[in-house]
Amino acid sequence: MSEYQKQYQWAEQQPEAFWQEQSKQIDWFEAPKTILEKDENGIERWFPDGVMNTAWLALDYHCEQGRGDNTALIYDSPVTGIKQTYSYVELRDRVAKIAGMLAKQGVTKGDRVVIYMPMIPEAAMAMLACARLGAIHSVVFGGFAPNELAVRIEDAEPKVIMTASCGIEINKVLPYKPLVDKAIMDSRWKPEKVFVLQRPQCEAELSQKRDLNWAEEYQNSLPHGCVPVLATDPLYILYTSGTTGKPKGVVRDNGGHAVAMKYSMKAVYDMPTDGVFWAASDVGWVVGHSYIVYAPLIHGCTSILFEGKPVRTPDPGAFWRVCEEYKVRVLFSAPTAFRAIKKEDPDAVELKKYNLDSLKSIFMAGERLDPPTLEWVESHAEKPVIDHWWQTETGWAISSNPVGIEPMPVKAGSSTKPSPGFKVEILNELGEPVGANQQGFVSLKRPLPPSCLTTVWRNHDRYESGYLSQFEGYYVSGDGGYLDEDGYLFIMGRVDDVINVAGHRLSTGEMEEIVGGHPAIAECAVVGVHDDLKGQLPLGLVVLKDGVKVDSDQLETELVGKVRQEIGAVACFKHALVVERLPKTRSGKILRRVIRQIADGKTYTVPSTIDDPTSLSEIEKVLHTN
Repeated sequence: MSEYQKQYQWAEQQPEAFWQEQSKQIDWFEAPKTILEKDENGIERWFPDGVMNTAWLALDYHCEQGRGDNTALIYDSPVTGIKQTYSYVELRDRVAKIAGMLAKQGVTKGDRVVIYMPMIPEAAMAMLACARLGAIHSVVFGGFAPNELAVRIEDAEPKVIMTASCGIEINKVLPYKPLVDKAIMDSRWKPEKVFVLQRPQCEAELSQKRDLNWAEEYQNSLPHGCVPVLATDPLYILYTSGTTGKPKGVVRDNGGHAVAMKYSMKAVYDMPTDGVFWAASDVGWVVGHSYIVYAPLIHGCTSILFEGKPVRTPDPGAFWRVCEEYKVRVLFSAPTAFRAIKKEDPDAVELKKYNLDSLKSIFMAGERLDPPTLEWVESHAEKPVIDHWWQTETGWAISSNPVGIEPMPVKAGSSTKPSPGFKVEILNELGEPVGANQQGFVSLKRPLPPSCLTTVWRNHDRYESGYLSQFEGYYVSGDGGYLDEDGYLFIMGRVDDVINVAGHRLSTGEMEEIVGGHPAIAECAVVGVHDDLKGQLPLGLVVLKDGVKVDSDQLETELVGKVRQEIGAVACFKHALVVERLPKTRSGKILRRVIRQIADGKTYTVPSTIDDPTSLSEIEKVLHTN
């Protein structure tokens, strides 16, 4: 039996023994005696009587072990020209003072703090400061519009918000304070205080009573120690798009998360504790939570926080420059990033300028890794490219090539095999397992391993209905796919209306609500269509109200503007086409899947339930002439 098989079977057959062994790798204040039990909702909870603190594991523990002078965090910002490094001691001391700054404003264990910040060290420090106090952070991606921020403020009900005066894009400064003020104005929930970190590129006016100058408050605060929390206490809430348009607050606990993060650094990424790990993502997404802030620091290695893009900061050699300069061992980003690099530097001229000897492997996740991108990166970088699949909800890889346990042959289009602890099964509509190479619902048999979501914030029914109720005893991922005869997993795409734009999960249902709100429009459909660079892009099809006459180009401009204002540029909504009618079933359900197949140029089957088959040929005509 191979080493992978041993670990996988142990985790499958004796999950408590397996995860108890992994839990010994972290420094508990009180080690758990109970490894797994069900809570009042019947949800399996890991290490329920364990006592710990995540910031202690990420910072103080290493200082206590005599590793405080090791580099914890490297900040590299090509958009500002700033580079900084922080040792574990320096990072601990700064986080302790920020925790003191929060405590001074009354933030205590269980309170929520919304963090709306760019990719700067203080964003990671703010997260760790919340963890230090036992407060629950909710990071909102800095590119989201006020409406999206307001929805999250209303749901999380934060005591304070932590923000910066601006974010910096390529050749553009984006003031954050007006966006935060607008979000608070639009929200029914009003935070007590807003900490504003002033950046010299665009200082904010602190005009509200609630506004506090970050630097001044930091200066006048005392360091705060680590507050003991239960393993089952929430560490953070991270909002992910829901099919209804209202985002779901994924709740991550402290103990299971820490154990899984520590385990994954070795098993999935094969990282030594003194190596340099770079997740080229944003702290607003789950990758930034798991693999910029928490896992690398809990593991004791060096993490890179990069304020830039894969291209045009300043060129498509940016990733390779960072890898050479800091001797990065593992690089992890979304396929979109590498498609952008390939588009601007097809012959990898920039890559050839850099020495990548330190780089052992390149990991990709967040969306489907298409074989041409895999082959381009592998052939030019001459490094193993490892596709792995996971979700905001799980916090770490459901399936991967487990290079830290036993590297396996790569199959293009597959994320290789399930990680130990994840029991992946492919089910049909009746919830029955199907055979090899048969597509179905990708489902995880319970109990889920540590770090997976335990509920949806303030809406447990939504957790049950969205993930657990479709098939009893299973978590349903929302993705379709199959397992081949060798047990390799292939993910084929979403089975709902959440689309994946450059690794960002966005709800087409939410976009439909915005587009459908235009006074000229009777009904609409938004579907995700294939895009070589970003994976998917939203396409709107709109039916005008009877008697309404509008210029289609002008209408498209207005709709693009509305989506940008409500969701943000991150939605990449750029096309809205006027059609006579939408193809529907006799019960009135819009055939979005068929529309998507037509838009992607794929063959499709006309559903037997269709109301009017000629509506499909009309859609084909409109799409092909545009």
